[in-house]
Amino acid sequence: MANTLANVPVSKIIKNTSSFEDEPKKKSREDWRKAKELEEARKAGTAPAAVDEEGKDINPHIPQYISATPWYFGAQGPTLKHQRPQPEKQKQFSGIDEWYKRGVDTSKLITKYRKGACENCGAMTHKRKECMERPRKIGAKYTNANIAPDEFSQPELSMDYDGKRDRWAGYDPSEHRAIVEEYQKIEEAKRQMRAEKLNAEENDEQDSDKDEDKYVDEVDMPGTKVDSKQRITVRNLRIREDTAKYLRNLDPNSAYYDPKTRSMRDNPYAGTEREVDYKGENFARFSGDTQRHANAQLFAWEAHERGVDVHLLAEPTKLELLKQEYDKKRDELKDKARDSIIDRYGGEEHLDAPPSSLLLAQTEQYVEYSRYGKIIKGQDRQVIRSKYEEDVFPNNHTSVWGSYWQAGKWGYKCCHSFIKNSYCTGEAGIKASEATIMASKKSITNEEHVPDDEKQESEDEKSSGSDTSSDEEEKKSRLMKKLRSSKKKDKKRKQKERRKNKEKLIKEQDKLQQALQKEEKTQKEMEEYIHIDERKRPYNSMYEAKEPTAEEIEAFQMKRKRADDPMADFLNN
Repeated sequence: MANTLANVPVSKIIKNTSSFEDEPKKKSREDWRKAKELEEARKAGTAPAAVDEEGKDINPHIPQYISATPWYFGAQGPTLKHQRPQPEKQKQFSGIDEWYKRGVDTSKLITKYRKGACENCGAMTHKRKECMERPRKIGAKYTNANIAPDEFSQPELSMDYDGKRDRWAGYDPSEHRAIVEEYQKIEEAKRQMRAEKLNAEENDEQDSDKDEDKYVDEVDMPGTKVDSKQRITVRNLRIREDTAKYLRNLDPNSAYYDPKTRSMRDNPYAGTEREVDYKGENFARFSGDTQRHANAQLFAWEAHERGVDVHLLAEPTKLELLKQEYDKKRDELKDKARDSIIDRYGGEEHLDAPPSSLLLAQTEQYVEYSRYGKIIKGQDRQVIRSKYEEDVFPNNHTSVWGSYWQAGKWGYKCCHSFIKNSYCTGEAGIKASEATIMASKKSITNEEHVPDDEKQESEDEKSSGSDTSSDEEEKKSRLMKKLRSSKKKDKKRKQKERRKNKEKLIKEQDKLQQALQKEEKTQKEMEEYIHIDERKRPYNSMYEAKEPTAEEIEAFQMKRKRADDPMADFLNN
């Protein structure tokens, strides 16, 4: 060992020892606990926050993986400097307007071939293999003529993340100007051709005065705006500030919307009671004078069928006068028929009643209610009753007929009586009806217990009336013996069932006792584990992996401590 250390230089040993001293010392358990308590106190606000080298407070809620300084950073205290950009490591990127220069450098004029240049064109920036010019018969190396200028020699641009993904990098807007000018020339030529065509059509229209469809092009179609001079059709679009029709109700089944004509026929707010400014195209189409116009058209058709020569568009005034005369005569006939009925049967006073809107309107009757709905002042509104008798209790009954139903029969609920005109017997009647029901149930069960052969024998006995009395006595004795034997069997079966139930109950009680003892044991162990330090506690000592049984759940419910029980302390003592 001494020989090996003797060969090592002293400076190297000193250097290694100094590096060990610079490393952070390992914290003890007590130091970790104090650091944890200080961190919790800083988060709670009871201790001042940590301060960095610039005198700024460090937020104690910053996660540890952000606030912890790497060992190679060389920080002497708490700091967040390692999370900020380091100026010495920042790379200088190219600007947004910088880009590679295109083309060749024409500022220099070269007249002589240079060593190392392209043998074909004479440029210094590429070799003969990379030359894009047409191969010459005799290269510039030998002729010293038409030497091509050099390309721009420029370094690579240093682009940042956004610069590498800029789709408009290196774009020159002046290149697009030529395309714009070309399209402008095409539009100007089309405009001139259209003007020449319109002038030729106007000259043709002036020559042909007999054309019946002369003014058809100048008529505006519904929903369009036609300019006959320019032959341009423009749709009457809605105002952009208005709500679109298809956005008024997003339910696809609410109202039919035609996207081609942008029309919604039905009301999108159907079923709602709020005031709306739009109720569909049909509402606007069938409101105002449109209904009157439709009625006039219908009257013209009916009059034409009855032989009256009238038309709505050809003779509107004549049709209006005929309709007024028809309505006047119809009202006179109605009044005449009503007067004749009143003269024969009377009842004119009922026609002078106020309208229905006033019958249910406000009145002078003042009624004041409490917060619970009871009347404090005023008279309650009279309940409207039917023509049938209500709340009538005849023959001392306390309930109406039909308040009780049993086995397909209606009766009184107060006494369970099924006779409508009977007197009420009260609780005694209810008990009597219950006793009869129980007796009928018992008779049905006894009949079910009788064996089938006994039922058959009893039926045979009833059917055969010609047997002698001795045979009947023998049959009766045989029947009695069978009944006794069946009763004994039933008695044994019931005793066996009782015994089984008792054994089952004893087993369940034993299981419950075992579960109670086990629960007491686990509670004692839990109390012991609570006082033990959690680092010395056995692994999974306070957890159970298997599913508890019904007896264990019952034992837990019986033995668990209830903090809200006032007798809990007394039981513990």
